[in-house]
Amino acid sequence: MNPRLIPFQLIVAILVSSCAFVDLFRERDDFIRTRGTQLIHNGKPYYFAGTNVWYHGYLGSPGGAGDKPRLLRELDSLKAYGLTNLRVLAASEASYIPWSVKPVIQSAPGVLDDTLLQGLDVLLAEMSKRHMHAVLYLNNYWEWSGGMVAYNVWSGRDAVDPTDTTKGWRAYMDFAASFYSNRGADSLYRSYIRNIITRRNSVNGRLYSDDPTIMSWQLANEPRPGSVGPQSVANLPSFYRWVDQTALYIHSLDRNHMVSTGSEGTVGALLSPVYFAAAHATPHIDYLTMHLWPMNWGWFDPKRPAETLPRTETNAVNYISRHLALARKLNKPIVLEEFGIDRDRGEILPGTPTTVRDRYYNLIVRTLYDSARAGSPLAGYNFWAWGGEARAVHPDGMWKKGDPFMGDPPHEPQGRNAIFSSDASTLRIISENAKNFSGLATIDTVRSLRR
Repeated sequence: MNPRLIPFQLIVAILVSSCAFVDLFRERDDFIRTRGTQLIHNGKPYYFAGTNVWYHGYLGSPGGAGDKPRLLRELDSLKAYGLTNLRVLAASEASYIPWSVKPVIQSAPGVLDDTLLQGLDVLLAEMSKRHMHAVLYLNNYWEWSGGMVAYNVWSGRDAVDPTDTTKGWRAYMDFAASFYSNRGADSLYRSYIRNIITRRNSVNGRLYSDDPTIMSWQLANEPRPGSVGPQSVANLPSFYRWVDQTALYIHSLDRNHMVSTGSEGTVGALLSPVYFAAAHATPHIDYLTMHLWPMNWGWFDPKRPAETLPRTETNAVNYISRHLALARKLNKPIVLEEFGIDRDRGEILPGTPTTVRDRYYNLIVRTLYDSARAGSPLAGYNFWAWGGEARAVHPDGMWKKGDPFMGDPPHEPQGRNAIFSSDASTLRIISENAKNFSGLATIDTVRSLRR
């Protein structure tokens, strides 16, 4: 034997026997991943029940927007209810829209409020302690957190005001969707993505890209190719390309985490299952999402529940079923990551009745449980939204800077869709189902062993 080879052979032997070397070539089980139409965590099927708490990163902030004691209490409550998956805002931009959230993480291109980012650090560190997971969305098609229109304006385009009666919401929606082909705006957005994904948590020292607390990165909240019409059909190639290339870019920065779009489903794809499937066929999108908004979509009127709730229930179940079929066709898991409905007669205050909401929630969560138990691609759900301890401050329920944050974003009456910590009947429905839903992982494991 050539003695000059011995040191090299020893080095190779040491490296091969070391966990660090092996880990370079093996996916870590503690990150949530996909296997066909299932999510997998620690080698087992992963099913979850959760909620939307867009503001929880804000509560962790050491700045004026923060309230860490409230954050810790609410995380403990959510965990106790079996709600272990939180969908959280990880980007907000200064906006020309008056009812947008304040303060913001990004006040100008590349100018970041580190106290708010420290709040996100705190949230992720505390969620890790409680074995919870986060979905972090990185942009917004809608106006309430800045989002795509803010990037468009920063890149030099003229703002479109949705309240301008000569233009209106259709013009605003198409302006937001012009972001996909706006290279200057997209470049600014990618710079922000890089800042977040490569960030090191100031609390526990983890790189975000190496933190299994994060389940997935999400391109945006409810990205659409525009309003329904010929202009948006013409915008589809730009939209598809943006989805594919942005997801690929995120994966190039972070090989550990999944990427999803944040889509509403076919409603967010010009009402077309063909367009929805085309946007999500890329291998860089790991799982599908859908949202359910019966009032916004014209199904439900809280002032006429007896007339409109039955059709709402039928439409909701059918909407879920159609998207499960699309997920199976694409061989990807799917998550119902937003659903909500008003309190009775559109009331917003704690203590007002939730008869309609309880009936609707019970239908939705039972439908989801039965579907997942039967082996559908349904992996989990997040209701919209957790309001927790917050309460509306003003008689009209509208949020103003300095008011406490709750699940309803600042452009909507505070309490419209929020589940308060005092909503005992609704929380009972949610908690009972959450525990049953998470138990599906055990059922699926037993099934696989019997095969």
